[in-house]
Amino acid sequence: MNLKQITRHASVAAASAVLFSLVVPLTASAGTPGSAEPLAWSTCRGEGLDPRQRCATVEVPMDYSDPDGRTVEIAVSRIPSEKPSARRGALLLIPGGPGGDSLSDPSGKGQKLPQRVRDAYDLIGFAPRGMAPSTAVDCKLDPADLSRTKLLPWPAPDGSVAGNMATARRMAEACGRNGGELIRHISTANEARDLDRVRAALGERKISAWGVSYGTYVGAVYSQLFPHRTDRIVLDSNNDPDPTRVTRGWLAAFERGVEDNFPEFAAWASRPGNPYRLAPTAAGVRSGFLRLAARLDRDPLPWPGAEPDRLDGNVLRQTMLTSLYDPDDYPVLARTILAARKGTVPPVPQSPPESVLQNVAAVGVGTICNDVDWPDSAAAYQKDVDVSRVAFPLTAGMPRGPMACAALPYEPREPAVRITDRGPSNVLLVQNERDVATPLSGALRLRRALGDRAVMVTVNSTGHDAYLANGNACGDRTVSRFLATGERPGSDLYCA
Repeated sequence: MNLKQITRHASVAAASAVLFSLVVPLTASAGTPGSAEPLAWSTCRGEGLDPRQRCATVEVPMDYSDPDGRTVEIAVSRIPSEKPSARRGALLLIPGGPGGDSLSDPSGKGQKLPQRVRDAYDLIGFAPRGMAPSTAVDCKLDPADLSRTKLLPWPAPDGSVAGNMATARRMAEACGRNGGELIRHISTANEARDLDRVRAALGERKISAWGVSYGTYVGAVYSQLFPHRTDRIVLDSNNDPDPTRVTRGWLAAFERGVEDNFPEFAAWASRPGNPYRLAPTAAGVRSGFLRLAARLDRDPLPWPGAEPDRLDGNVLRQTMLTSLYDPDDYPVLARTILAARKGTVPPVPQSPPESVLQNVAAVGVGTICNDVDWPDSAAAYQKDVDVSRVAFPLTAGMPRGPMACAALPYEPREPAVRITDRGPSNVLLVQNERDVATPLSGALRLRRALGDRAVMVTVNSTGHDAYLANGNACGDRTVSRFLATGERPGSDLYCA
């Protein structure tokens, strides 16, 4: 269910709320500095962590409309500012997903930040509600439904969505039966409310944030619900905030994202001297991919030990989608294509433990289904998939297909948060020009929604995640300067 986690980890068998005027009763209970008990920091569990990183838990309401009712725990991690005399505050590292966590990020990606940024902030990671080791949720899905071509709605070779609807019903029934009360309260708006409880528990009057991928939507929602609590906000690889579609729109965006990015892969895969060269021209790479996918639709290759246990057209397409996240992964797709052409298969991808996949999938179901209502009409999905297959053959209709939300018997408890230009002008968007998961077209819609609150840096680069990852030096310098000094470009900037 988790779009970014599912696609990012497909090679290992894995993918707010209310209008501002209505959330005041909910947000007012989030607390102020000094109202929370001091956090009890202790040694973090896990391997390879910086010895400076410490962990704690924050207790939050399960249901913010019933603040005195049941509670859940949010796991939090911290590495303190490396220069207390230069400390400005705390920097939330908001993970992608839904279904990701940032507990290890203070020890990992946080250490890629320039020294002056690490001096200015305590680095704060967390596991969102539902994600272990926070109070966790599990739907106990059929293990077959955790396969990489079930979690995203790849249609049958003939384009039928009947199998997708059957999968959606099984998953919805399992989550309704096993997800408990918590799964009804997993949403982006509640994650934002949890983060304000974390802010209060840290003793911070205001907080800064670096949100990536789905984390950009979390950061935007937090900035909408708690504008007076925000300091410097960086949103990196941005989602379209359309409140009528939310995750449905993000799924559909893969059509555009693949078309933006496949030409880069095709140019690489047709380059003379490339040991993985697939064709003499970029056009030949594209046509060859489509022919091979169609052949594997008709005649899949057995793939013992893999899940699913055959290399069919959709597994090839999913491998393509995953590999376009990062140009460093292009060889994975090329090797798969070369093997399939010969009638063989690549080595079986490693898979994380089933318990991890179950947890990620359950949080994904909760978030995407509670953020916005999905249609329940198979005929409507079929019509959209048929149109998509013609217009965007590389993705074969998947981005318009049904997920578990199509079969849930209940609607979201509250409408999605509408992102507006009301609030302080303290947001910096950074966006790669070619991003398969969060295309530039969606980022521009978030930019328009934020209006004068934001400035956007568009980076002439390819891949998902821009800052300190797949972007360029100009974009990295601009973001680092903003975090360290508060200085933003005077207007939107293009980093060539």
